[in-house]
Amino acid sequence: MRRTKPSARHAKNLTAQEKRTGWRYAIVATNITRIHGVPGSHQPQWLDALHRAHAGVEDRVRTNKAMGLRNLPSKDWTVNQGWILAANIAADLDAWTRLLGLHDQPDLAHAEPDTLRYRLLHLPAKLATHARRKTLSIPDIWPWAKAFQLCWQRLTLIPPPT
Repeated sequence: MRRTKPSARHAKNLTAQEKRTGWRYAIVATNITRIHGVPGSHQPQWLDALHRAHAGVEDRVRTNKAMGLRNLPSKDWTVNQGWILAANIAADLDAWTRLLGLHDQPDLAHAEPDTLRYRLLHLPAKLATHARRKTLSIPDIWPWAKAFQLCWQRLTLIPPPT
């Protein structure tokens, strides 16, 4: 069991007891008693850390489902293999874009895939070609224009693999 101060995110889901005391309680039920060869694995603090670390795995699973793993397109195994590969590549590109291009953008660094699609990938821009050069014109009134430009510059500065 763990007791923490509630954040604003948890405020609407607090019980009457938690609202009265000002603490949020989290309970973990597990059948892990001890992992042989791992010192301290029988301690409640170790089990709590193990449980909280697994939340990162659950977040990636949720993100991958949002990138296309929720619905497989076919009953054919070969078609679904290709779909899974494409969805995993999309999830990897999403993760690397966040890590390398959006790490200092507080509203985009940890945004859900749907939010990134809306804010960055549905770009209201015009691509024009003139004198064999391509120019991307982004409206200045678009709220995420600076974030997109900064992310694009960072990603294009990455040297190609050798």
